[in-house]
Amino acid sequence: MPLFPHGHATHPQWQMAASLVLAQLRAQMALPGYASAPTLGLIYITGHYAPHAQALLAWLAEALPGVQGWAGATGAGVAASNAEYLDEPALAVMLCDVPAGQWRVFSGVAPLGGRVGQAPATALVHADAQTPDLPELIAELAEYTASGCLFGGLTMAGRGPAAQAVHGAQALQLAATRAAGDHAASGAGRLQGGVFGGGLSGVAFGAGVPLMSRLAQGCQPVAGEHAITEAEGNLLLTLDGEPALDVMLDDLAIRIDLPHAALTTVRQTLVGLSDAEGGRPPLAGARRHLGDDVRVRHIIGIDPARRGIAIADAATPGQRMVFCQRSAQAARADLMRVCAEIREALEPQHLAADTAAALATPPALSAPHPARRIAGAVYVSCASRGGPHFGHPGAELQTVRHALGDVPLVGFFAGGEIARRHLYGYCGVLTVFVDEGAGGG
Repeated sequence: MPLFPHGHATHPQWQMAASLVLAQLRAQMALPGYASAPTLGLIYITGHYAPHAQALLAWLAEALPGVQGWAGATGAGVAASNAEYLDEPALAVMLCDVPAGQWRVFSGVAPLGGRVGQAPATALVHADAQTPDLPELIAELAEYTASGCLFGGLTMAGRGPAAQAVHGAQALQLAATRAAGDHAASGAGRLQGGVFGGGLSGVAFGAGVPLMSRLAQGCQPVAGEHAITEAEGNLLLTLDGEPALDVMLDDLAIRIDLPHAALTTVRQTLVGLSDAEGGRPPLAGARRHLGDDVRVRHIIGIDPARRGIAIADAATPGQRMVFCQRSAQAARADLMRVCAEIREALEPQHLAADTAAALATPPALSAPHPARRIAGAVYVSCASRGGPHFGHPGAELQTVRHALGDVPLVGFFAGGEIARRHLYGYCGVLTVFVDEGAGGG
């Protein structure tokens, strides 16, 4: 599998940004080692371009007629191999060289229930945060895949409604658009798909497209885990048989005679939920980072009369929970951990001296190396993780680049992250397309 051409740009005019990206794509398609005839395009834009999303999609589809399908979304920002664009007009595009029979664009008008060769192995999902019963829909969508695992995120524009893009031979028709406005008609006659808002869309991949996906948490536990022993809807009543509010006061070392400090601490505290059975434990490893199955949710209130805690999700007895807080240090450490897991899984155990030296070259000087076996990557991060949270603009993407090398990467900053069969928060979801024929042991 050759490297995936990719490009990114920022400019007040979308036509100029798109032209800059197209020039990058065409230049890479002419280089040895890069795909010359990719079949699938992924496009991510910031909200500044949302009113022009339909015209932008039509322009790219016409400029790259060999690309058989497109999928993408609007984010609070977009991510590229070594940069992030937040609160500015920008787009990022990657052209994936995957077999045409091993992927299918899906949306509300072309549901995932069909087949990609055989049953889809997994799917990249873009979802509207306003969709009713979204966690249940995500879990249901995962059931249509052989692996039971998804990856993706919630669209958000920051400047009006978010947009999702669907175009391809498998898309049925131009969906009703909410974000493209009067520009929706531009090029619509040439498209079998289009730009729309609401629901879920994305790309389903067959087993012939090898992928590896990892979740990086962004919070750190502040105490030990507990079993939920009594709950009503989103109200936690008892933990380990004790009143939930009392347990929280103990775990956070809150003094009720200092109400201002107590309120500040509670506002900074979140709850990590995990299922009663299966998966990694909430507290994984000696570093006490949150396990992959932990979904972080906000504390939205307390019930002093019943000594309960209200959280932004439904809970059931038997689930496990842990109080946690956001931590830039924990987020950085967990992102480095998942990158290391991917690198160690893909690099051969024994490297020649010249190969090892090439892989050790500083990222700013290194090109994608075959030994890494990564043709391209998609990274979806929480909108609150980018920029200053990691120390300086671009630091999050540079962490990935330092670990994996300068591999082709695009993605977006989301209002919630999708991994496996759940909706997460404050996380980063890194997925790589694996070249099984490269690297050798």
